[in-house]
Amino acid sequence: MNKLILILLSLSVGLFARYDAYPNKECSAFNNMKHTKNTNSVLLDKNKKYTVLKKHKGQHLIIVAGEQPSQRWVDSECFYSKKAKEIPKSIKIEDTKEFKVIDTKKEISRNNLLALSWHNAFCQTHQYKKECKRTLIPFGKSRNYGKHLVLHGLWPQPRDNIYCGVSKNNIMTDKHKQWNRLPKLGLSSDVKKKLTNIMPGLGSNLHKHEWYKHGTCYGADANSYYTDAISLVEQINSSKVGIFFNKNTGKRVTLEQVRVTFNRSFGMGAGKRVELRCKDGLITELWLHLGSGSDDLGTLLKKGKEVRSRCKRGFLDKAGF
Repeated sequence: MNKLILILLSLSVGLFARYDAYPNKECSAFNNMKHTKNTNSVLLDKNKKYTVLKKHKGQHLIIVAGEQPSQRWVDSECFYSKKAKEIPKSIKIEDTKEFKVIDTKKEISRNNLLALSWHNAFCQTHQYKKECKRTLIPFGKSRNYGKHLVLHGLWPQPRDNIYCGVSKNNIMTDKHKQWNRLPKLGLSSDVKKKLTNIMPGLGSNLHKHEWYKHGTCYGADANSYYTDAISLVEQINSSKVGIFFNKNTGKRVTLEQVRVTFNRSFGMGAGKRVELRCKDGLITELWLHLGSGSDDLGTLLKKGKEVRSRCKRGFLDKAGF
């Protein structure tokens, strides 16, 4: 009898031998197999190894060091099938100074949403923001953010496609809006200069937030991501759309007017890919649904999906509170 028990124990150890592995997804790590509780909202870090204790019914029981409880359940598909000894080349690595991408070999996201802000309305509803505060003595050349659309972000779709290869610490830092503490992006001086002209949120480190949450899923490094976004915003502001928003500041405009203007600027059907976003009667943003495979905004709009817009009309706020 004792011999039989020893045989069974040895077999169980062989079946559930511990090993270390890297996850291939940023999966949630649950306290239980039913996935009803995740204390501290733990997400797997693709740059770290985890000890796999056992596999059971399509799930892995792993150890997440520093968490209580430390033993967590995740779907088996969250891990590579083989024991990982080295970090796969497709994984993004962060150091303490700046974010680096190592040989991602990815294609650009097939569907993206370009979010453009009307800065006057944003500041009317966010007067506490650094980029909205006035100074008695102006330093440097005025950016005239209130006369053209500015960059909020370029978001790979679907909307839950976020934080690709970003460490748990940086995700938590971002979610707590401590954007100044996020690692530098290693942007070129040219990209920084252009962003200064079209992204007032730079003063609040919005560019870091947008990169870590959305840009890491775009399929390119930070310089390429922002170079593409800058080009799209410049095409908007130099078009009939840019002229329309500038001339109608202080007036009420309709979704139909905006969409007709997009059709005139970027081809028939372009307007059907545009949403108005409003708050308290003010037009706050334009959302453009884009495809991929081109640098031309008109082509990207034609490849994007047609959308409905809840906001049908709104006021284009002037600068000032």
